[in-house]
Order: sequence, then structure tokens, then C-alpha cells
Amino acid sequence: MALENVSLEVPAGTVHGLMGPNGSGKSTLLRILATLLLPTVGEAFVFGSDVTASPVSTRRSVGFSTGEERSFYWRLTGRQNLEFYAALYRIADVSGRIEAVLDSFALKDVADRPVSTYSQGMLRRLGLARALLHEPPILLLDEPARSLDRESRDHLHQILRDLRVKRGTSVLLATHDLEEASLLCDAVSVLRGGRVVQEVVRADSDTFRQALAEAPG
Repeated sequence: MALENVSLEVPAGTVHGLMGPNGSGKSTLLRILATLLLPTVGEAFVFGSDVTASPVSTRRSVGFSTGEERSFYWRLTGRQNLEFYAALYRIADVSGRIEAVLDSFALKDVADRPVSTYSQGMLRRLGLARALLHEPPILLLDEPARSLDRESRDHLHQILRDLRVKRGTSVLLATHDLEEASLLCDAVSVLRGGRVVQEVVRADSDTFRQALAEAPG
């Protein structure tokens, strides 16, 4: 069983972390909320939409970036890939939105290169750009800083902070990085064996980091 009796609520405008060892259920939970996997039992809601009964409504509200980007068209350029996904989302100002996300993730210089030539770090940034393309109120991020250098990771963290402050974006963040969780999260659910074994809520930065370090898993 991938998940068992997992129950959590993420208040709007907060960053909620998911931590735990590989195989604990973090990615499965994110994929259910993104409507990529159907739960066999139980219910999950995104802004009041049942992910099983209303998948289209859910997808409009969610931006999802996985730990491994395999869904791009490798012969197309980064820009062409974003144009394709913008069409699926029926974005009105396509060129404006694409330029904005390319700029946010420092991809303008490589935007017209085939994705097959991208490094892992570039692919991660392109995946994050795609997740933000339709300006979703909710971000589901599976190890978003994987393969990013320190400068790119710090830049991503600043983007997430800005989205929260300026737009009230909610974030569910799966991470193995204690520092990332302590810097960004308001609360963290620790998973092990498909169960939530502990929830740590921020009081202040020092005690929050210490509690995360002592959490099981």
C-alpha cells in the first residue's frame, strides 16, 4: 500500500513540506493531488474540487513539477514546449507569459535550443517554468531544487517566497533537504511507510529546524 490513512490540510497561502525517506509516499501523494494517479479509497480536494470527480477543475488550479522531467518533447525547443503547454491551458497572452517564466528561470539564452541539448539543471528549471505558466494558485513541487546549483536554488526559493507574499500561492513541497524545509515551510508532514508519523509546525526558525532534525525518518 503506497499511502495509508494519510490526512492533512494545507491552509491557503502557506508552504507545507513533505519529508521522509524514499518510498515513504511523498511523490504518490503529490501525483494524486495533480490527478495523475487515482486513489483507490479516500478523498482528496484541491480548493474544494474533488480530484477524482473534478479532475479538469483541479488541473486548472495546480502547477506540478516532478523530480524527474520526462514529459517534454525532446526535438522541440524549450520555447516550443512551453507554447504547447500554454495552448493546453488556453492562456491568452501566450508570448508574454512565456517570456516571463523564461526570464524568471534564466532560460532566455537557451529558449530556442532543442530540449535534447539541455542539462539536468536546465530541464528542472524548464519544468518549474511550465508549472508556473498558467499562474496557478497552488504549486505541487517534488524536490524542485534537485539538479540545481546553489545560485539557481536560492533564486527558486526567492520566487516561491515572492509568490506567497504577492499572490498568496499555496505550496506543497516534497523535499529531502532539511535546510530547504526550514527556510521555506510553515509546517512539515513527515511520512514513513505511507503514513504521516509526525507534523512539525513552525514556531521560530531555530526550534523548527531542530524539530525537523529530530523528526523520525
